[in-house]
Amino acid sequence: MGGKTITTQILRARLTETRSVWIATIAIPLLLLAPAFWNGYPLLQWDTGGYLARWYEGYLVPSRSTVFGLYLHAGEDSSFWLNLGIQALATLWILQLTLRVFGMARPVRLVGLGLVLILTTALPWLASMLLTDIFAGLSVLALWILVLHGEKIPTIERCALFAFIAFAAATHSATLAVLLGLCCVGWVARPLLRPMIPVAGLLQGSLTIVAGAIMLLSANIALSGQFAWTPGGTGVAFGRMLQDGIVTQYLHDHCPREKLKLCPYRNELPATADAFLWGNSMFNTLGRFAGMNDEMGYIVRRSLAEYPAWQAEAALVATAQQLVHVATGEGTNGWIPHTYGIIERYIPAQLKPMRAAHQQRWQLDFTAINRIHVPVALASMLLVAILFGRGLWRRRFDDITLLAGAVTLTLLGNAFVCGVISGPHDRYGARLAWVATFVVLIAAAKAFGRREADELRSA
Repeated sequence: MGGKTITTQILRARLTETRSVWIATIAIPLLLLAPAFWNGYPLLQWDTGGYLARWYEGYLVPSRSTVFGLYLHAGEDSSFWLNLGIQALATLWILQLTLRVFGMARPVRLVGLGLVLILTTALPWLASMLLTDIFAGLSVLALWILVLHGEKIPTIERCALFAFIAFAAATHSATLAVLLGLCCVGWVARPLLRPMIPVAGLLQGSLTIVAGAIMLLSANIALSGQFAWTPGGTGVAFGRMLQDGIVTQYLHDHCPREKLKLCPYRNELPATADAFLWGNSMFNTLGRFAGMNDEMGYIVRRSLAEYPAWQAEAALVATAQQLVHVATGEGTNGWIPHTYGIIERYIPAQLKPMRAAHQQRWQLDFTAINRIHVPVALASMLLVAILFGRGLWRRRFDDITLLAGAVTLTLLGNAFVCGVISGPHDRYGARLAWVATFVVLIAAAKAFGRREADELRSA
């Protein structure tokens, strides 16, 4: 009788575990896409149209990856629900894989941590949106797993992880820069942390950046015939310098001696980069990027040389400001005429469902949502930095310390890259802040588990 009872208990436990796996596999992706289901259509953003147009227009435009454009094109026939499905399943995979390398991959725990992320962070909004941002945070976790724990996962899954990171790097130059920075930090830290950072993992992680660059260059050649990087870096940097007043000062100092296209407009420049680059400004009159790219690049280079102290101060201020810009939903509202125009011009079959969505009827408001998301994001960023600092102070370089360190450096690197080049935007902070929340939740779960185990041992 005793043997039968034990067997029955084992079978029941396995059945419960199997049921929990299915619940997690189905519930988490569905909840991640809840904003899109409520909207009735994938969420759109100001930049979405530029990516969608890459397949149809066949030329390169600033800051719009052709790789991500091809990815969106693949989902057009499904009204882009295929893309959202991929994003939700990729999120589930990376969350589960992260917990697995920590030895915490019980379905109940995955569901619990997933629910907290869904309710308190931007994660479901990122997964429900046709934009590169969901891949920024996921790729950081994926790179950390590949570098430090690649040997713990099956070869086929490791290959999939490699391809995923390369794709993510190819979707946005800022994501590639952050991942490259993490790899560089890994190589610098390896002599001090030899047992914890395997050279094979670092090499694989570094090769994902190379593969992402090759992927992007190949897509650019295929769509435009140009062997060139995605343009726009100098133009975006110019916009940030204009916003800081550096461009205006340069024009006042040099227009009496130099014939620049902007000289006649030096007293009429907009106050913000967005107003200059994307509004109805003299930038349009002067030919936009095609007509102004060389001059903007020239002013950027000369301004860096002539005002180094001012540039350094502006960079520090922009980085600090970017760190606290973490609100969800920037650029996701009813006023995105360029994206609407691209869909109307190239994908007219999508017009009816798009126009019927809540977003296009101005029924999307992030004010109440950000009353939760912003404090959670800021608190999580502070706590993850404390976790990293505590580990350094105690010289305890366990997985929590290393992951907290990677995320802390990611947040700082992202703030520097995006703040200095593009200027502070909430979108750039929100796409990574949820990762800090995830790390804090893992640390809390591990601490609770240790405490529970200690109490059982002492009972």
